[in-house]
Amino acid sequence: MESPLRVMADHWWVPLIRGIAAIIFGLMALVWPGLTVFVLLVVFGCYAIFDGVMSIILGFWRRSSDERWWAWVLDGVLSILIGLMALFWPKAMALAFVIWMAAWGVVTGVLRIIAAIRLRHEIEGEWALALSGVLLVVWGVLMALVPKAGLLSIAWLIGTFALLIGVAMIALAFRLKGAKGI
Repeated sequence: MESPLRVMADHWWVPLIRGIAAIIFGLMALVWPGLTVFVLLVVFGCYAIFDGVMSIILGFWRRSSDERWWAWVLDGVLSILIGLMALFWPKAMALAFVIWMAAWGVVTGVLRIIAAIRLRHEIEGEWALALSGVLLVVWGVLMALVPKAGLLSIAWLIGTFALLIGVAMIALAFRLKGAKGI
């Protein structure tokens, strides 16, 4: 049975792509904060679906080496569901958008923190995965605390946290790439 570190190191490019996607999404939210609710939901929906697919792929790759591979798949399924909701019910989601994103951030963040704790003895760079989880939890809590704030200010919050999460995921990818020779 292959070690979880080995599987992740072999596929180090997955968190790299996830990080780049988060940074692109974050920059879009910061550069165009005046986007309509519909466009913001479409952009977020596409990002969440992409991130979810990447997480599911990673989960299935880990299936043979990690008994808790399902947590990665759950992370991916939640991301895809929230993405689809944003794409197909934009008017109904306009008000609920903040709460759904908050829940997604907290749940996904907790799953990433759990994964980092599990990997702490196998990889030195687990802090990057944990940091992305902590940032998602903080982001989710902040979103829940200010649900009536205008989407303009939320766009800045989304953009900033997406950039930070992207940087953390890219740092993890390069740590994994360095561990590939193990």
